[in-house]
Amino acid sequence: MEQNALILTALSVGFIHTLLGPDHYIPFLAISKARNWTLLKTLQITFLCGFGHVLGSIVLGGIGLLAGLALTSLETIESYRGDIAAWGLIAFGLIYMVIGIRRAYKNKPHKHLHYHNDGTVHSHEHVHKAAHSHIHDEKDKKNITPWVLFIIFAFGPCEVLIPMLMYPAAQDNYSLVVAVAVVFGLATIITMMAIVAISYLGLKTARMNLQWKYIHALAGAVVLLCGLSVKFLGI
Repeated sequence: MEQNALILTALSVGFIHTLLGPDHYIPFLAISKARNWTLLKTLQITFLCGFGHVLGSIVLGGIGLLAGLALTSLETIESYRGDIAAWGLIAFGLIYMVIGIRRAYKNKPHKHLHYHNDGTVHSHEHVHKAAHSHIHDEKDKKNITPWVLFIIFAFGPCEVLIPMLMYPAAQDNYSLVVAVAVVFGLATIITMMAIVAISYLGLKTARMNLQWKYIHALAGAVVLLCGLSVKFLGI
């Protein structure tokens, strides 16, 4: 009975802590819209980052149990990891926003005058990026964005998981430790992917103009605000 209660708690806490943490899904939605990712690619990256997010805390908890560290020591380490993840989101969002602004400025439409032998003159408006980019060029570019997100989320702690692991460990019930970790991890990752999928489809229905030149700057600003909220508001 006690085991069922703890597993149900892990399931509930995994769902609620993900739902109430916008940093678990907003960055994926913002970058996905900016880079025009498919739903499948967005969910793959969300899964990868969610797995890293949960695995980091499980590994830390396992090391703590083997080393006999106290709960307060593990929570202190998780706090440091949380700071690293929050500052990582802030830095990533800021850099992405600056790059987006720079890209929008460089892609500003401008006109050129064309002179013909018969004396006629006409103007031609264009943007350099659209004029000189090709589809295969975009595919050949190495995209490090998903891996940056993965590293940030791998540092992101699941503070609520550690106490739930310590309780059955104190009773030498390690099968329950594994069960709690697996249930909590699945609840967290599935909730992340569900929210991202529902929001992605909702934004797609809204038919946002993905060609808007400031879309990358806006995505960076959203991630930046998300990181600031985590760091200074504890959201």
